[in-house]
Amino acid sequence: MRAGVVGASRWRSSPFGRAGRPVVLAIAGSACISASAVFMKLSGTNAGTAAFLRCALALFLLVPLAWREVRRVGARPLRYQLMDIGAGVLLGVDMVFWAASVLDVGASVATVLLNVQVVVFPLLARLVSGTRLTGRFVLMVPLMLAGVALASGALGRPQAGSDPVAGVTFGTAAGVTYAGYLFLMRLGGGREHTVTPVCVSTAAAAATAAVLGGLWTGIDLDPGWPAWGWLITLAFVGQVLAWLLITAALPRLAPNVGAALLLLQPVMAFGLGVAIGERPTPTQAAGCALVVAAVWHTGRTPRKRRRGAG
Repeated sequence: MRAGVVGASRWRSSPFGRAGRPVVLAIAGSACISASAVFMKLSGTNAGTAAFLRCALALFLLVPLAWREVRRVGARPLRYQLMDIGAGVLLGVDMVFWAASVLDVGASVATVLLNVQVVVFPLLARLVSGTRLTGRFVLMVPLMLAGVALASGALGRPQAGSDPVAGVTFGTAAGVTYAGYLFLMRLGGGREHTVTPVCVSTAAAAATAAVLGGLWTGIDLDPGWPAWGWLITLAFVGQVLAWLLITAALPRLAPNVGAALLLLQPVMAFGLGVAIGERPTPTQAAGCALVVAAVWHTGRTPRKRRRGAG
């Protein structure tokens, strides 16, 4: 009991705690991530280049912030650092496959595909930590998957110029590894350290993306302008700010609620994709709408419980 009180006190005294509730932080982090696909597409770089440089550039901000945090609260325990590294390896794989999906099916649809994590993440929590799945969430899973299938173009007519088969394959691989990243960050995050786990996982992701991306697509270390401008924006908004917000929020959310809130990313990404000229088909738009409806319905579960408990 005392540990919970201490944890809550630390949360309220932190900058993120003062900024608002964990739900608000998760939504803000999702908004930052939703813009990532657009930044990546506008950069005009290949999957390996975008994945590696977004992580490498982010370290210019994260390393000084992490160093300051370690001086203030002490070193992060070794077992949590190992979790951070493992999470970062999964994140690096996710970023390469996700970037490839963006190139195959577009920024808006690729972000929808990434969110197969909404199913994988709670299942991991169930298998590893025994966290129970709500009945409402289980009922919503088929609707979520159907929405993802429609949005990807796997059902119906895909967007002209896209490659649904490759996009679904890469997007699904990205979603599974993304869920593993979120799960490990949830296990190890949210204690005294907020920046350090993001920094360590980002460094591990950069190394992983360098290997996987270098072998698969090659990495261009001089993409020129305006590519550098979009990649820098991608790194600072989609990597640094997004994951500082999400890492602070996830440990304080139930697994199904955290996954569902992060599923708001495709909604925001859909609108941003349209804004830069993407034209998803009506079937794909219907798939995104179905995903939104399932997310909203699932997210009502904890609020109902709190009212009943009162």
